[in-house]
Amino acid sequence: MIRRRLAASALAVFAVVGSVLAQADSGWGLLNMTPGVTDMSRNIYQLHMKIFWICVIIAVVVFGVMIYSLIKFRKSQGAIPDVTLVHNTKVEFIWTVVPVIILVVMAVPAAKTLVEIEDTTKSELTIKVTGFQWGWNYDYLDDGVAYYSHLDRASDHARELSSGIDPNTVPHYLLNVDHPLVVPVDTKVRLLITGADVIHSWWVPAFGVKKDAIPGFVNEAWFKVDADKPGLYRGQCAELCGRDHGFMPIVVDARSKEDFAAWLKEKAAEQKQAAAPAAPAAPEAAATPAAGSTAP
Repeated sequence: MIRRRLAASALAVFAVVGSVLAQADSGWGLLNMTPGVTDMSRNIYQLHMKIFWICVIIAVVVFGVMIYSLIKFRKSQGAIPDVTLVHNTKVEFIWTVVPVIILVVMAVPAAKTLVEIEDTTKSELTIKVTGFQWGWNYDYLDDGVAYYSHLDRASDHARELSSGIDPNTVPHYLLNVDHPLVVPVDTKVRLLITGADVIHSWWVPAFGVKKDAIPGFVNEAWFKVDADKPGLYRGQCAELCGRDHGFMPIVVDARSKEDFAAWLKEKAAEQKQAAAPAAPAAPEAAATPAAGSTAP
């Protein structure tokens, strides 16, 4: 009877786990990583799932042997502990070699992926990202374009106490900004990430990018959005940075190369015009003598 109950409980647990994993694979991103829209994010996802299933297999074997031993060799069945067994070279060799092999199998692809994550060579666009309380500054270093990105006004207004606004009526509540980071697809974008005041963290799950923005220090990251995946991708600051930490989202607008080039040219012209000194006012015309007056 006990054996049947334990077996039924184990089957129920595995059924629940299987259902949860199926929902995660079907798009319930709260329970699992997502493949994302870059080669790097997919590599990270595949590595994550490979190590996850290795851990699942280890858990099934270890707990399976444990549960079997508890059922098979319980006292009520007349099992008597062996108090003479103190050493077994073969068993010790197995439990030493097998974990080493497992660690090597996991370490090799993990090391390869980590090297790829840090490889910012051959980048085609460099953007400096500065986190501050509470927003982001984006500086296209080679193009003379820089601007700030804050929480959008609709979300900012709805989050205020006694605003009377239902957050459910605000599109992408707390996940929208006034000025997104605009990048081209199919382009290796290099980010130089730093902080202006405290530690922040630039995190966009769809890109597989999460880097701390540390004052006085520059971290590097990169991503390359698939050519067929233009669109808006959202993230957040992932480092507790103060009172309004939850109100500094990240939005990346991935556009075609043609659209990005047009946007960049227009933005550069706007900022150049805004930075140009105002034309000096025309000097006032000399006052003309009043009619009938005589010169001194």
